[in-house]
Amino acid sequence: MFSTVMSAVIYGVESRLVRVEADVSDGLPMFTMVGYLSSQVKEAQERVRTSIRNAGIRILPKRITVNLSPADLKKNGSGFDLPVAIAVLGSYGFIPQNTMKNILVAGELSLNGEINAIPGVLSIVSLAKKMGFSKCIIPKSNLMEGSVIKGISVIGVENLGQAVDYLNESIKIEPGYVDVDALFREGETQQREDFSDINGQEAVKRAAEVAAAGMHNLLLIGPPGSGKSMLARRLPTILPPLTLAESLEISKVYSVAGILSPASPLLKSRPFRSPHHTITPKALTGGGQHPKPGEISLAHNGILFLDELAEFKKETLEVLRQPMEERQICINRTGGSYRFPAKFLFAAAMNPCRCGHYPDLNKCSCTESEVRQYLGRISAPLLDRMDIAIEAPVVSYQDLAGKKSSESSEMIRNRVKEAHKIQLHRYVGMPFCFNSDLTERGIKAFCPLGKKEALLMKQAFEKFHLSARAYHRIIKVARTIADLDGSLKIKAEHISEAICYRSIDKKFWEV
Repeated sequence: MFSTVMSAVIYGVESRLVRVEADVSDGLPMFTMVGYLSSQVKEAQERVRTSIRNAGIRILPKRITVNLSPADLKKNGSGFDLPVAIAVLGSYGFIPQNTMKNILVAGELSLNGEINAIPGVLSIVSLAKKMGFSKCIIPKSNLMEGSVIKGISVIGVENLGQAVDYLNESIKIEPGYVDVDALFREGETQQREDFSDINGQEAVKRAAEVAAAGMHNLLLIGPPGSGKSMLARRLPTILPPLTLAESLEISKVYSVAGILSPASPLLKSRPFRSPHHTITPKALTGGGQHPKPGEISLAHNGILFLDELAEFKKETLEVLRQPMEERQICINRTGGSYRFPAKFLFAAAMNPCRCGHYPDLNKCSCTESEVRQYLGRISAPLLDRMDIAIEAPVVSYQDLAGKKSSESSEMIRNRVKEAHKIQLHRYVGMPFCFNSDLTERGIKAFCPLGKKEALLMKQAFEKFHLSARAYHRIIKVARTIADLDGSLKIKAEHISEAICYRSIDKKFWEV
């Protein structure tokens, strides 16, 4: 007897449909599974056979053949246990075939018949809704996560016996429900860090505001204790809150990575990822035999912060170049190409030399060659992709001991919000969201320069020997400064400030 159940496999951060076919026939008793399977999926036959027995269901010893199609799509993960079990029981006649129509099933089985949670449920239920399925049967421990997707009935089951009874219509199980709007309206978790904690460093805080307003890459260079890391860790507090669409997008990435909290199926605050400098290129970009999101994708719609940038391995830093430009990562394997989102604000901090005190020759003990060697760990192409590079000087005693109050994160965030609104309105219907996304054609269309501004850019281009990329990035930063200023046109003072954010290239890198 033949039976079919629909399931799904995680492919990147999305899911693809998989048809689980089971056939039971007379012959030498055996359990065979085919269909380009990983070792995890092949092991399902032992889990399925044992869990069926321990669920109290007795099946005759026969020849069982299970096929997962399409055959050219690599199947991995433990989420096929439940659909394979249901397909096998359907072939034995324990479940009517008509009750399995228009239902997508996913879940991992324990040997005692219980159904365990699986990663990527958000992506699987999204696919089920997109493909027009009326129901999706998933582990009960994933129910809250799956119920975030509206427009489809999500059924949570605790064990195999319960799933069989539900499909036989001998019991009723109410679909899961989550008030997504109410859950999201609960807002972000309370921020303990605030920009008002930072004394002095007004120029650096201004640079951070510009970076947040246009989602520009930010590099902070300065001696130890100047507040570089402290400022970078407060960047999320001045970014606008996540929208519901952004939250669902990044929550899907975290679900696939298996790190989404069951108690909170939606991320309410922007991600802030700060990996250690010993991280490998694969851990940063994602990958593995069955590729999963790396730190870059986990920072999607948020901030990726690399502290002590020059301490990272050069090959690790170089993998950042492509996602910083294309806003996505494509990983090619023999099983196919996997795409992961990578739209993030890149922030980095580093010392100007090994001892950290260059160019203060009274404190710096490094030779000229040592300084050059230390800074040489950051390649010119990567440096060229930093929209804003600014020096964080030593904090003075007056700034530390003074009672002058600094602006709070909320005050800065309000200005950043207005700048974001201007950009979203300007680029409606366009492939851009923020000024940092502008292509060369977009710069010509949305960033025209007057004669005075064009002359200023010409002088900067010739004096600093800028590359074409650096030239365009200065204009994009100037556009953001103009937006913060509420100006429709880019003025000379906006260009001047943007140039200042690149002049540090000459000071440190031409030792």
